[in-house]
Amino acid sequence: MKPAWQGQEALLPAENGVMFFDGIFTEPQLNHPECIAFDQEGHVWCGGERGEIFRIDANGQSIRQIATTSGFVLGIAFDSAGQLYICDLKHAAVFKLSADRQELVRFAGGDGSIRIPNFPVVDEKRGRLYVSDSYDSNEAGPGIWSFDLQTGEGELWYREPMRFANGMALAADGSCLYVAETFGRQISRIPILADGRPGEKELVVRVDALPDGLALDGDGRLYISCYEPSMIYRHSQEGGLELLYYDPEAHTLCHPTNCAVRGQDVYTANLGRWHITKIINAVT
Repeated sequence: MKPAWQGQEALLPAENGVMFFDGIFTEPQLNHPECIAFDQEGHVWCGGERGEIFRIDANGQSIRQIATTSGFVLGIAFDSAGQLYICDLKHAAVFKLSADRQELVRFAGGDGSIRIPNFPVVDEKRGRLYVSDSYDSNEAGPGIWSFDLQTGEGELWYREPMRFANGMALAADGSCLYVAETFGRQISRIPILADGRPGEKELVVRVDALPDGLALDGDGRLYISCYEPSMIYRHSQEGGLELLYYDPEAHTLCHPTNCAVRGQDVYTANLGRWHITKIINAVT
């Protein structure tokens, strides 16, 4: 059966996708970034395949290596104090980089409890850090962990099996977590109950692709970056699932993983190459 996206025309033309920062020949080199996040000054932060934590200036003109986990950096997220939480594949742990960038410490995991800590989400209202556990690419498993933001102590929060829980996004009102189940080819929603426990998982939308990263805009629309094929969907209750941007040549957008919204644009990391992509006027 032909995939649903074949024959669809993307909402945005090819020229709306540009290389915000090309790091193939820079020093340090931006090597196959998996993650992306913005700090309060608008600088872009991303990770590398050897555990590097990079900062790209807000105008996309320069890159600095700030720290390293000596592992493989997956998802990252900032809290309001400017501390950065970093999921690391090699160490099966979450690290925390201090706001002054002087200290990198192991925050949680690394003891065999969490198998593949993929993406962190900060919930400051509840004082928790949610972390997706991708578990295994060939086998469904639990799920999502919750850690105390102050102590790093935590537990398996959502215990039901998921098909490679990956990128996540917290609803603006804190009522639920959106989760990309990559090999389930779907986006799920997990309500957060009044006592902080998870409710029953609900299906948001199925996608005929491999969803990886999620981001929300100010209107609550969900942006879904797909690792394969290289495309971005947008989903809302009103508009349903829309093909926002597609690169059939996997060049400007090359196996995008995490994504983030800044202003009217969507930015993605590209695990298949060495650059950060900006999708212009994606939030309209």
